[in-house]
Amino acid sequence: MVTLVPAEAHGDERGALLSFIEAQRDALRRSLHGLTDEQAASRPSASELSLAGLVKHVAEVELNWLRLAQQKPNERQRSRDTWDEGFRLVGAESVQGVLEFWDGVIKETEEFLRTVPSLDDTFPLPEAPWFPKDGRVSMRWMGMHLVQEMARHAGHADIIRESLDGKTSFELIALEQGRGD
Repeated sequence: MVTLVPAEAHGDERGALLSFIEAQRDALRRSLHGLTDEQAASRPSASELSLAGLVKHVAEVELNWLRLAQQKPNERQRSRDTWDEGFRLVGAESVQGVLEFWDGVIKETEEFLRTVPSLDDTFPLPEAPWFPKDGRVSMRWMGMHLVQEMARHAGHADIIRESLDGKTSFELIALEQGRGD
């Protein structure tokens, strides 16, 4: 049985926020269950997206927001020339390597959100046409944005996975819990 509301979420805003982020991370990870790197990198739908590319993108996006909130340089910042590489495995990259990278980002994000003095603390947004000039957002906003970003891509992942082998998220949950084939 999937636990929809973990115990830590009751009455604790940070715990609730982190549990919603983790639920979406789990959905993305689950989409890779039982696939080879080749299957995970394939694009079975009309979209250019692959499961491996979605997971890599979400990991890099999470790192980017974390670095913005920390007000530190992003060691994996993409340029216009490398932006598309954030959606696919390149060179010697593997699904396992992307998941290991993401594990490190997750650990850092969770520690940061648990220890930031207040979720009301703000940080500056980067210059971009889609952000207001001199805009700032709160840590809470960042956490909610991560939920939104990951949920959007978890939905994409469901469609891609179902296009690959007909498996749905619920079937993959059952497989993970040993109740499926």
